[in-house]
Amino acid sequence: MPRLSFWSKDGNGSGSAQGREMGRRMRKENSEFKTAFVSEAGSFLKNRDFYGCVELEDWACYVIADGLDTDTEVNSAQITVQTILESFLEKPTMSKRRLTEYIKIAHEWLQYESRRVRLKAGFVIVVTDYTRMVWASAGHSRLYHFRGNRLALKSKDHSVAAQLAAEGQIAEDRVDQHDERGNLNEYAGKPGMIKPYVSDKIKLADGDVLVLCTPGLWEGVQDAEMIDAVEGANDPQALADTLEEVMLSKQRSRIENYSAAAIYVNKIFHEEPKNRKKWIKRIAIMLVMLLIFGGAGIFYAVKSAAKKAELVVDMLQYEQNADQYVKEQEYAKAVSDYSLARNNSIKIKDPVHKKLLTSKMTAAQTLVDGEAHLKEGDIPKATASYTKALELSESYSMFNREAIQERLEQMTTFQQVQDWITEGDLKLQNGDYSGAIILYKRARTAATETAYKEALKEVVTKLETAETKRADIKRQSRQLQADTLEQKGDRFNEAGDYSGAMDAYASAQEIYQEIDMLERVLAMERKINKLDEKLNPPVPAVDLTQDAAGLGTTDTSGLNSDWTGDAGGMSTGNSAGNASSDGSGTVDASGSGSSSGKTTSNASINSASKAKGSTDTTEAEENEQEATEGGDS
Repeated sequence: MPRLSFWSKDGNGSGSAQGREMGRRMRKENSEFKTAFVSEAGSFLKNRDFYGCVELEDWACYVIADGLDTDTEVNSAQITVQTILESFLEKPTMSKRRLTEYIKIAHEWLQYESRRVRLKAGFVIVVTDYTRMVWASAGHSRLYHFRGNRLALKSKDHSVAAQLAAEGQIAEDRVDQHDERGNLNEYAGKPGMIKPYVSDKIKLADGDVLVLCTPGLWEGVQDAEMIDAVEGANDPQALADTLEEVMLSKQRSRIENYSAAAIYVNKIFHEEPKNRKKWIKRIAIMLVMLLIFGGAGIFYAVKSAAKKAELVVDMLQYEQNADQYVKEQEYAKAVSDYSLARNNSIKIKDPVHKKLLTSKMTAAQTLVDGEAHLKEGDIPKATASYTKALELSESYSMFNREAIQERLEQMTTFQQVQDWITEGDLKLQNGDYSGAIILYKRARTAATETAYKEALKEVVTKLETAETKRADIKRQSRQLQADTLEQKGDRFNEAGDYSGAMDAYASAQEIYQEIDMLERVLAMERKINKLDEKLNPPVPAVDLTQDAAGLGTTDTSGLNSDWTGDAGGMSTGNSAGNASSDGSGTVDASGSGSSSGKTTSNASINSASKAKGSTDTTEAEENEQEATEGGDS
């Protein structure tokens, strides 16, 4: 179980009390912070998680880190934790600038040590002066802050999944299970500069619980399960053990390194306002006088009065903080501080303040409930909550009643958005994707204009689904159209209608190109090339010397014989040629007869060819008509 702890008596870690004011109250001694942790290797031989803390008299720093590399010799998480704590020990602080510098030093150390492989680590830091805290992180180790068994704060991951959730592309509750939850944008050891998140100062309260954990644990423990564990545990060790049991109960086949540190803020260090110091000093003087003149009974009465006065001061401070939260519309924080102030009013038995604080707390809680109902999509309940809040806040100027009224008026639009989404869902289920897209776009526009974030995330996802399905249907339809054209071209080709086949293949190829079916585009190209060879056959090369010789010895003689024959001779030759069964000119011994017989025979052949050509043309036209009718059908 890797852990690093430092314990010291003063701010510089030396154990010396030099330089302190006499009588100064030590913050650690006057507060109660208890810690415990659990850290295991899971299914692996080596645990690459690391936890460490430093608790000084006036400051404390808690760091947990998870190694993101596979180096077997160097533990990147340990380097990160030790470097940050060593820097903190030199100059304890809650300054955002200083904490950023400490993180930068650890980041540069990992870069320097990255000789074999790049060392990487995600981390989360909590620094406190026992009254307030500041936290910082890079990566996807997390901080959970619980107050009154409620989750008051959960740190954001530096991951692609968290970025998608921030942009509204996925729901917030899907981040923990999203495939990109481990794809990090920021971490120690990354190339270039690191940009960690460092929070503002957050005021702590008695009973707060802080949980620092690595992804190996929070991936197996849902927020609701963590709240239940906090509610059921009485001390930090019990909480850490419960979180481990919940994670292991999921019985995952592969268990990552996991670590969790629990910090119980049982009591914070309460600052003493200057005016309260003067007031307490006056009480002390009165107490001395009463001791002199009144005896021991008066002493206890005055001591009780001093305690009561301190509770009154705290009550008024909590109320003031809560009123400020209401002005800033941070209603959940206001409810917490109103509750603390109300508890003090009960302790001092002040019914007037108790009634006032209860009324303010109820009004703020109603607004918190309204937002919760709105997140769940229950518009009627949200409307009822805002209506009640408008009524309860009427007597208190810190509530922005105009903003509440505006939110209440938005409920009508929110309900319309929900109705459009529901109607779009029905159309999507029935296969009417175009109708669903129209309704989802209406809902998206209205949700954007009214800042209805919860519905906007939902409708964006549904719109993408509908558009994808419609695109798939369109693609299938176009493919079917192209297949039909290709089959039509095949029929034309078989019928000898090469021109019709060429047009059909070209149209099919255009559609295949449109829907990115490259293989079919190339197939059409091959068919078109074959048709082009049939329509435009190559001309064979001619031997000019041989042709000229043939014409000189044979054709010329025949031509002379044809031209020297008289009309009678040609007539006789024709008759002889027609009488001859093979059309040769050997029946007549004269040259005229022979020549005429040859001419008549050629004419007979040409006539037969014309007749056959006419028949072939008629058959081709009939085949084309049949192919066309078949294609149309």
